[in-house]
Amino acid sequence: MARILRRKPAGVAQRPASRQALRPVRIGRFGSSRLWRTVRRHVRRFFLTFVSPLGWTVIGIALASAIGFAATRWHELLAVAAVAAMMIVTAVAMSLGNTGFRATIEVSRRRVTVQDTVHVSVVVRNPSHTPTATARGDLPLGETHERFGIPMLTPGQSKQTDLEFTAISRAVLEIGPLSIRKGDPFGLIRHEKSLAERITVYIHPRVVHLNVINAGVARDLEGQPSGQIVDDDLDFYGLREYEPGDDVRNVHWLSSAKTGTLMIRQYEATRRTDTSMTLDVNPQDYLSQEEFELAVGVHASLGVQCLAQDRPLETHAGRSHATPKHAMAFLDECSAIEPQHDDNPNLVENTLRHTPDASFYFFTVGSLKKLDQIKRMVPALPKSATCLVLQTMPRANRELRFFSDFTLATLGSLDDLPAVMEALS
Repeated sequence: MARILRRKPAGVAQRPASRQALRPVRIGRFGSSRLWRTVRRHVRRFFLTFVSPLGWTVIGIALASAIGFAATRWHELLAVAAVAAMMIVTAVAMSLGNTGFRATIEVSRRRVTVQDTVHVSVVVRNPSHTPTATARGDLPLGETHERFGIPMLTPGQSKQTDLEFTAISRAVLEIGPLSIRKGDPFGLIRHEKSLAERITVYIHPRVVHLNVINAGVARDLEGQPSGQIVDDDLDFYGLREYEPGDDVRNVHWLSSAKTGTLMIRQYEATRRTDTSMTLDVNPQDYLSQEEFELAVGVHASLGVQCLAQDRPLETHAGRSHATPKHAMAFLDECSAIEPQHDDNPNLVENTLRHTPDASFYFFTVGSLKKLDQIKRMVPALPKSATCLVLQTMPRANRELRFFSDFTLATLGSLDDLPAVMEALS
């Protein structure tokens, strides 16, 4: 029994000892294997993500030169391989560093008019607990790019960059996102990340103020008061004394009996104000970009006035058809109008497909739109509707021509539009 009691502790102690002796070996192999896979993954990701095509070309030259030197022992190839390898090593070293930036973009106004100034503020900050490396900032402003340097930022530090530009032409301008670039000056290694969100700035066309547009179909049940007092309509206005020639059917007999004088009913003229506006966007109908911009300005000015009067409005510009409710949304759409070579030359056909029963049709065309083309397409409009064709011709004299089916107005500048509309009201 004594031997048995002495052997059991020895046997129990030996088994755990053998297992513990094996465990460190297995853990060491597993840990080194996992570390090696992690290193390989990061290296592969670095070279596949950050090495530019030019960088891969330099790496290829370095490898080819090294292989050539091993085969031929030409020291010139060794020098080329050494220089190329040094360039890659330097590029990798220059691309390293903390680039954990955060950025915000702010603009002074998101809706401006041509020739207005826009202020852009870019704030880059370091939210981490370690200093950042120097980098380059690239901010897209439409089709152009604004580049600026970002210095090393300590934890919590920020850098503000203020930019300013003038809206030269009508456009929908995309600002951002901000790109942070870190790499070598040769472009072999490019470490790039996008920060902040894209901001849209609408550059509206210039518009002019117009007086009230009273054109429309008279005596319509769903029309709006025009301010004109007539003797026969639907919207009762008041009474006046009888004058020779008045229709006795309009006599208000109850008031006549009280006053002892014949009293005639008066009405406020109402007009149906459904308006359709079509802009010719075919560049072949315009002499220049200036003339096209003038046409967009005319189109926008008419639409803003119609919406200010709460007139139901349908707008057409090439493949774009809309029913705007607010002037700002309409001007946003005008900012995005672009020439379209496949625009249907028969503007009336395209308009009637979407607005067949409007009471007033506006057509804005370029100076190269021939009068015969206009005469052929206008008769398809409803006979009860009014049609006004506005033809832009920069620096030409203002002119009005009246035809049986439509009125043709020639505009030399946007400032001619109020006078034309005043003459037609």
